[in-house]
Amino acid sequence: MRRNPHAIFATITAGTLLLGGFATATAQAAPAKAESLYAPSALVLTVARGEDPMTATVERAVTLACAPSAQGTHPDPAAACKELAAVQGKFAELAAGPSNRTCTRQWDPVVVTAHGVWQGKPVQFSTTYGNSCEMAGSMNDNAVFAF
Repeated sequence: MRRNPHAIFATITAGTLLLGGFATATAQAAPAKAESLYAPSALVLTVARGEDPMTATVERAVTLACAPSAQGTHPDPAAACKELAAVQGKFAELAAGPSNRTCTRQWDPVVVTAHGVWQGKPVQFSTTYGNSCEMAGSMNDNAVFAF
């Protein structure tokens, strides 16, 4: 079988020009991204049944974005964003302070998680409570995980 070097060169050149044209057209068609004055704050919050956040069954989940305005599927995004701003996005501090709630010692573990970005910094938080009463008492009925 004889190969025609001119045909091979023509095929390679045509392919390169064709692909190069598509790459240029694609690059030119991409819209310009607007720069935001605010660091992103976008979170996914969950409440799940189980001991381990990796294997717990998610019962409820919401989204929460706080910059430039409070929004998302959270039932009260403004209150949740305000509480997170007060603790500078440190979820562990939401549970700070004594609980005045009396709960049973029933073992029905609940895991709360937060994943995403808070003011441009990655967030990955989870904690396990013995039951939902303990969770509500520990969180002092704050708005962040009230969904």
